[in-house]
Amino acid sequence: MSGTTPAHAAAPPSPARHAETVDLGMWAFLATEMLFFGSLFMAYTLYRVSYPAAFRAGAQDMEFGLGTLNTALLLVSSVCMALADRAVRAGRVRLGTVLLVATGVLGVAFLGIKGFEYHAKDVDGLVPGAHFRAGGAPQLQMFFALYFAMTGLHAIHMILGVGAVIWLIVRLRRGTLSPSNAEPLAAIGLYWHFVDCIWVVLYPLFYLPGR
Repeated sequence: MSGTTPAHAAAPPSPARHAETVDLGMWAFLATEMLFFGSLFMAYTLYRVSYPAAFRAGAQDMEFGLGTLNTALLLVSSVCMALADRAVRAGRVRLGTVLLVATGVLGVAFLGIKGFEYHAKDVDGLVPGAHFRAGGAPQLQMFFALYFAMTGLHAIHMILGVGAVIWLIVRLRRGTLSPSNAEPLAAIGLYWHFVDCIWVVLYPLFYLPGR
């Protein structure tokens, strides 16, 4: 009969198999992202080796305190994300929701501070282009071009990460994300930790030379 399921129809994947598929998909996505960031890291390395004095001078114009604060915010946010995943899997959904809210708030705070830094660079004439007016080595403009390109790309990833965290919170509140169906939380957690790790690399590249 037409309404009868064929005997050879594939059975739905088991929860363990589904979780493995989600994890594999996220790891594959992060691998492509790492290749993308890797090209920028290579460009930074080549210019840094070629013009070390200009890059040390550029680092002196960075807001070291704000960069350090942002690093601390992201490290704490990663801890909150990891604890949220653990709490939800343990059935403590309310605690997991609170921790996800904390993760999102810390991410928004990071973006706010980064926006303030960008504005300060614009006011000081350190945005590469026709109005770049910093003195010193002519290669200094390349330092800030890489700074805006690499940290700007990172900021876009952070915005996406905050949006994903908000989506998780909504799902938890609606009950569509549960301890037995927490694969999206684990996958987004991997993404969040990846973005944080990228910043941990960017921080010493732009804020610490010459210090």
